[in-house]
Amino acid sequence: MKIIVAEDDALSRRLLETHLQRWGHEVETFDDGARALEGIRDAGGAVIAILDWMMPGLDGPEICRRVRADQNSAQPYLVLLTSKEGAQSTIEGLKAGADDYVTKPFDAAVLRARVDVGTRVLELQSKLARRVKELEEALANVKRLQGLLPICSYCKRVRNDGNYWQQVDMYLAENTEAKLSHGFCPDCFESHVRPQMADLDALLNEAQ
Repeated sequence: MKIIVAEDDALSRRLLETHLQRWGHEVETFDDGARALEGIRDAGGAVIAILDWMMPGLDGPEICRRVRADQNSAQPYLVLLTSKEGAQSTIEGLKAGADDYVTKPFDAAVLRARVDVGTRVLELQSKLARRVKELEEALANVKRLQGLLPICSYCKRVRNDGNYWQQVDMYLAENTEAKLSHGFCPDCFESHVRPQMADLDALLNEAQ
């Protein structure tokens, strides 16, 4: 998982980077809020951002507000890093758009637990987005099949979107998720299959 760290204190920034890299994450660090916001936007959403509350340029809550205001892009998982204590600070951070927070000086085990939660959330969002896309594609196919479908009156082939005539079973296999199996309806069995079976029996009898 890619993690963006925004922390103006060099020692804290290095400590965060070391822990996160040890846990197998790709880390990009910034020492001011404005550059961190650019990094979050460039990352495209599938990222965790750990933001110090107090930073030059833009502080952590303001970064959260600006990221959440951008509804046209995928949303990252935002964690505020703060030395402030008390319920009011927590409420203020969450209202700004943060998903979680870690108090300073941070405990490595707590930080890792918070990051693991963010990773699971982003993975679930990614799976949900893929599922929505699959459903949209399936719905598009259903709508297409509900429209006018040209079919030949004689050979019963249908015309696809490429103006090519093909068998109905081939068309359905290409444009739906249905699995087709072939058999005989009662009328076709009596009119086609049974006579062929009778002819075969007659040939076998002659051969004997």
